[in-house]
Amino acid sequence: MSQHMFLVDKMSTNPTIDHCNVTNPLTYKVLSWLMITEFTLGLPLNLSVLYIFLFRFKFWKTKSIFLFNIVVADFLLVVCLPFKAYHYQHGVRRAQESPICKIMLFMLFLNRGASIAFLTVLSIDRYFNVVHLGRRNCVKFLKKSPQVSIIIWLLLLPLTVPTMVNTFECCNSHGRMAETYYHNVTDTFREVVFFTQILIPFIILMYCTVRTVNRLKKKTVGDKTKLKRAVFLVTSVIFIFAICFLPCTAARAALLYFRLSDNQLKEDIVVQIYDALMVLSYIDCLLDPLIYCFCYSGFKDAYISTFCPAAVQQRLLRANFNIGGGATMTNTTTSTGIRTISVPLVEK
Repeated sequence: MSQHMFLVDKMSTNPTIDHCNVTNPLTYKVLSWLMITEFTLGLPLNLSVLYIFLFRFKFWKTKSIFLFNIVVADFLLVVCLPFKAYHYQHGVRRAQESPICKIMLFMLFLNRGASIAFLTVLSIDRYFNVVHLGRRNCVKFLKKSPQVSIIIWLLLLPLTVPTMVNTFECCNSHGRMAETYYHNVTDTFREVVFFTQILIPFIILMYCTVRTVNRLKKKTVGDKTKLKRAVFLVTSVIFIFAICFLPCTAARAALLYFRLSDNQLKEDIVVQIYDALMVLSYIDCLLDPLIYCFCYSGFKDAYISTFCPAAVQQRLLRANFNIGGGATMTNTTTSTGIRTISVPLVEK
């Protein structure tokens, strides 16, 4: 308690510097337990999914390299959650040790960016498979090459550089100190990366989703149930993306506005909202495996046969959960009504 009061007094003597002390310890204790819950559920889920990909499903042979990379990014993000929960439990928003603070932000930026990047590429691939069937799909070729995944990770690395540069107090300084031009550019670049890695993919996902759903809803012949499930899967992706990432993006914009306008009272409130919405965004680590992996029929069968008891396996395998995957096809009549084409609804 005395240490916490000392930090508060220290902060009050220099209000231009953000020492990342929380203004409402109870709120952050609740958030810490939410992160612990996400970690407790997400760690075994992502580990089990990685096990299936590596030893049972052999992702390099099943054209699911991008999907595997999404799971890797989610797993690395889950690993960061206990550290953030620890800081929240001790009344600070970030680690006060500069190296730990920068490493944490580096991991969060890199893995969130990777998850969103691979998710966007998969949605573009689905869009071409459904809307532009028969045309040359460069994404289908790229997703078969592991080198492309490595390039995507390497391209994301420069975007995390600002989190490793020692130009900001507690990794969160924009508007907090008398910045030089170099400091201001660095912090501004970091904020631009935060917004663009969410808003631009969201626009792309929205466009691909609308076009794909419109095509799937046109007159079709075949299994209507599978068609409805495919539409549900496509729309659920954009819905989950919006729920996980858009609220924290809006809160971040409000936080920067009140910080730069020097409105400390409102900033203290928005900071809590922003941190709470960021914790909500980490649920993406739980939803990605459920939405993508378990909707891929081959993966689902491998997972059930590996981890479910024998008495449960037959019942689950008989259930018709095949709403996606390379084997799921439907016959879709084009808008002209003249020719019928086979459309892979969700081909990874």
